[in-house]
Amino acid sequence: MPRPTARPDRSSSGPSDRPWSLGARATGLALLLVVVLGFAGAAAAAVSSPGQQAQVGTASARFQATTTTTTTTTVAGPADDADTPEDADRAEYGDKLGPVNAILLGLVEGVTEFLPISSTGHLLVESDLLGIGTGDDPAEKEAADAYAIVIQAGAILAVVVLYWRRLLSMLNGLIGRDPDGRRVLISLVVAFLPAAVVGVTLESEIKDRLFGPWPVVVAWAVGGVLLLWLSSGDWWARQKEGTALEGMGIRQAVIIGVAQCLAMWPGTSRSLVVLVAAILVGMSLAAAVEFSFLLGLVTLSAATVYDAAGSGGVIVEQFGVASPVLGFVTAFVAAVIAVRWMVGYLQNHSLAIFGWYRLGIAGVTAVLIVAGVLEA
Repeated sequence: MPRPTARPDRSSSGPSDRPWSLGARATGLALLLVVVLGFAGAAAAAVSSPGQQAQVGTASARFQATTTTTTTTTVAGPADDADTPEDADRAEYGDKLGPVNAILLGLVEGVTEFLPISSTGHLLVESDLLGIGTGDDPAEKEAADAYAIVIQAGAILAVVVLYWRRLLSMLNGLIGRDPDGRRVLISLVVAFLPAAVVGVTLESEIKDRLFGPWPVVVAWAVGGVLLLWLSSGDWWARQKEGTALEGMGIRQAVIIGVAQCLAMWPGTSRSLVVLVAAILVGMSLAAAVEFSFLLGLVTLSAATVYDAAGSGGVIVEQFGVASPVLGFVTAFVAAVIAVRWMVGYLQNHSLAIFGWYRLGIAGVTAVLIVAGVLEA
């Protein structure tokens, strides 16, 4: 019996996947513009903040001398924990994040989480630009690293809202009422296990060695070249045919799960790895995209719960409650828009736009590191 193929329209399991043309391009450019503006805002804050300027050396000092009147304050010595009235207010009320930073982080997280451009890489670089967790306080550093994971809860909720029918199908499968839902649920569990084992085992080593700008730049660049290569020729155009999500086998799920472990290198992108791995093992494009979202729901939920349990108290102590919640809500709204766009966009376009974006953001970040705006 031939293996089942993906249905062209499965409106009962997720958002509409109809092909878009001009609207898709415009929405995609708008989403990527949001990310760029978030980075631009963070970079502007980095080069205009007295505390940050004290750290970035001569280039930043020249910028300050020509654009602000705070040169004397900056060169007088290292920045205190509260360099400006805004910083003092945030420190007084136990909020070293602030509403503006929370919104910027939430926008970038929501847009990038399910696009193949790496949300973790963007958040690490953006947090560094905003000066969040870059000081000498280990508690603030722990809170910043943990919040980069916990804020994913907003994107997780977006998948729950958009794919509630599929999730209901899997719940029915768990109690024996939906064979297709049961098969999808088994595939998700199998694909999740490798990342769970590697993540718990190597968590400290990964954060200590790879949570920095240069590893992110390398991953962005390598991923960008890979996406451009996959998008060349007619290979991508042939990927709409393949196995439906309900027909995924254990072997395919294991391969996808092992591949997902590569995404623990920040900047790689879990969505990228899962999407490409699913297509390479014979899944249809529609099935690969949906499985990427669903596996992200499982993996990100586990990571969020794990980090929240271990560092939730530190996050509240350093950032308060209101600002993290604001970031969470912002991430949810941005993720809903991004997921709905991506489902439609990939029906009629390749991944090339993401490849070019990755190379561009890698180049910009490398320049910021060399210029001293970002700490290597």
